[in-house]
Amino acid sequence: MPGTEWLVYLLVIAAISSMVIVHESGHYFVARAFGMRVLRFSIGIGPAIFKYQRKGSPTIFQVCAIPFLAYVQVDGMNPTEEIDKNDLGLFANKGVVARIMTIVAGSLANYLFASILIFLLVAFGGLQRQVPGPMIVGTLVDDSPAAAAGLELGDEVVEANGVAIHDIDELIEATRERADQATIYVIRRDGELLPPMTITPRLQDGRGVIGISPQPHFEYEPASFGRALERAIVLPIVLTAAQIEVLSQRIRERSTEGISGPVGMAHQMTASAHRGVYDFIGTLVMISVALGFFNLLPFPALDGGRLVFLLFELITRRRANEKVEAVIHMVGIVVLLCFAAYVTIYRDIPG
Repeated sequence: MPGTEWLVYLLVIAAISSMVIVHESGHYFVARAFGMRVLRFSIGIGPAIFKYQRKGSPTIFQVCAIPFLAYVQVDGMNPTEEIDKNDLGLFANKGVVARIMTIVAGSLANYLFASILIFLLVAFGGLQRQVPGPMIVGTLVDDSPAAAAGLELGDEVVEANGVAIHDIDELIEATRERADQATIYVIRRDGELLPPMTITPRLQDGRGVIGISPQPHFEYEPASFGRALERAIVLPIVLTAAQIEVLSQRIRERSTEGISGPVGMAHQMTASAHRGVYDFIGTLVMISVALGFFNLLPFPALDGGRLVFLLFELITRRRANEKVEAVIHMVGIVVLLCFAAYVTIYRDIPG
């Protein structure tokens, strides 16, 4: 409903921000547990519109004008800061294990958050099982024969080449041998049959395709406490393994296909919100795991990049040069911002 669309956008912004807040909370609580001084916990960016500092606490909690994203400022964490060797509250003056745990805690918090969501989803919503259903267009490939012919998301394919279509398997069978041959398809849109549509499938992987995939149909079966707990433990591991495989393949192919930035994530979550609570929470789980995994990559400016220097210190028993580390992280930030801009412009924004 158009009148409630703004509510969906607010929900998506709040959901994405919540994952970043969870990540930063991991850093905050572990830093405090090791006696580090946390100067600021900020929700959002830009000018602060609300601040709170408990009496006797060094931490300023604030909400900013743009309540998107979050950050935690741990005293002594910046390699360029002047360090007082006698100040035991500084990040830099803590043992290497304490510093490693503080850095890793953000991603661990994202994984824990994902596991809690999975447990609640399965325990109260049941186990999701995909079942055959009508061939309703769920995704539409850009520049595909179907897109060129005018198919839209939500359309139902009811006939292809004179054969009635009831599910994706029947559509594949009816289209398989029709590569480069004009074929008549009958489409139902908003409950009404459209005039017969001519689409010419193209050859792909040895068969004819028109460039659509179905909207999935699911059934839900009750799950026990033990099954919900098992899924909560196993699924984040499975998702991480899948992300490693996809990343490895993209590196081998030197491609950014399927990689999304903040705008792409917002699009995914908006689409899932329209499909219902189960899909929305499921997408939240996937993005939370992706955020945890991404931050552990050994790239400068990411948590994983900081871990590389800490592991170097753990192994060699000597710290890396602070100025060199600061320069490397600065270069990493620039590269990440450029990459995010590229993905946003060429992948996330249609057209």
